[in-house]
Amino acid sequence: MLKKLTLAISAASTLAFSGLAVSETFKSAAGEFDVSMTATLASDYIWRGQSQTGGAGAIQGSLDVAHESGLYVGVWASNVDDELFTGNKGGADMEVDYYAGFAGSITEDVSYDLSWATYTYPQASVWNSDEVLASISAFGFTLGGKYAYDPQSKLYTYVSYDYELPYEIGLSLSYGLSDYKDPVDGADGDDKYKDWSVGLSKTLVGLDFALVYSDTDMNDEECTWQTADDGLCDAAATLSVSKSF
Repeated sequence: MLKKLTLAISAASTLAFSGLAVSETFKSAAGEFDVSMTATLASDYIWRGQSQTGGAGAIQGSLDVAHESGLYVGVWASNVDDELFTGNKGGADMEVDYYAGFAGSITEDVSYDLSWATYTYPQASVWNSDEVLASISAFGFTLGGKYAYDPQSKLYTYVSYDYELPYEIGLSLSYGLSDYKDPVDGADGDDKYKDWSVGLSKTLVGLDFALVYSDTDMNDEECTWQTADDGLCDAAATLSVSKSF
C-alpha cells in the first residue's frame, strides 16, 4: 500500500519524473508513515507545455508524508522567471505548492487519487490559485482532471500512459487539454489549448534521469497573454536529474 501511495504522490508533482523512489517508513501508534524528500535539477520547468522559467534551468524540491490509510500531504517548490509572474508585490522568483489527498487501490491493477492543491507565489500573490484533482489509473493508463476554482475557473483534463521498456527504461506519454472557463486577460470567450509530451527515464547510480519532449498547439500570440516574451510554448526538450532521500 505505501509503495502505491508513493507513486500516487509522485503523480501529483508538477514534474512527472520527480519520482519518490526512496522513502523512510516509520511506525507509530497511529500507524505507518512514509516520509520522502526529493531534489531535482532541470534544464527547464515545463508546466502543461509552457516554460515557467523562460527557458532557463530550475532547482526543485519536495517533502511528502504518506499514511498507510491512504492519506498524504506534501510541499513542492521551484524557482520561476520573475518576469512571467509580475504581481501586486513585483515579480515572483519562487513557486511553492502545498497539497493533501487520499490515494488507494480498487484492485491490484486499478488505483485512484483524490487531492487538493494550492499554488503560491510569495512575492506575487495575485498568481496564487487553488484546485481539486482526481485521477484513476489502470494497466499503465491514467485518466485525470484538475479543476482550478480560485481565483480563475479552469479545467485541465489529461490522459497518460507509462510503460517500462527493456533495460528498465521508463516511457511516459501524456496529452492534456486546458480549458479556461473565465476569459484570460479580458479576452472574449473561453480559451483552450492542448499540450502533449513524450518522456524517457532511467535510474543510474542512485539518480533518476529523465528526458522529456513537450509541445502545445498554441502560437506565439496565444502564448504571450502573460508576458511580452515569446517562445514559451514552443516545443522543448527538458533534461532533469533527481535524487530521493
